Amino acid sequence: MTSPFEPHDVTWNRVSPRLVTAMLVPAAVWLGVPAVVGVVLSLTVSPWFWFLAGVPAVLLLWTVLLVPRQVRAIGYAERDDDLLIRKGVMFRSLVVVPYGRMQYVDVEAGPLDRRLGLAKVQLHTASVGTDAQIPGLPPDEAARLRDRLASRGEARLAGL
Repeated sequence: MTSPFEPHDVTWNRVSPRLVTAMLVPAAVWLGVPAVVGVVLSLTVSPWFWFLAGVPAVLLLWTVLLVPRQVRAIGYAERDDDLLIRKGVMFRSLVVVPYGRMQYVDVEAGPLDRRLGLAKVQLHTASVGTDAQIPGLPPDEAARLRDRLASRGEARLAGL
């Protein structure tokens, strides 16, 4: 039985494992601060505030367990006529972007991404609903992919 998420004859490229850190640091900040506030309030005001500490702590634990699996599930593959991008563990997704539909390609990196040596390639197409992005790439791979996709997109558009 074939899966719609695993086309045959496709070699998937993986993103950097440093993306796990890039995703966990903001989660730790957003969930860690309420947990610490809950612990302080439970020790100083009322023991009922342990609930305030417990909920973010459980969510942080869930995030720590889930994010590495999510990062391992992200992949991309360049084919002759299109680019494939897959993601998701429980809710899987496979996006196929024909080179001729690409309008432009962005490379982005925030402060944490730059610190970890990561970049994100964002593809913009004529469709508003296309979520075609590849996070967690080393900057040299992101630049190579940007240039390659842009040149393939121009070649396909010129052939229209």
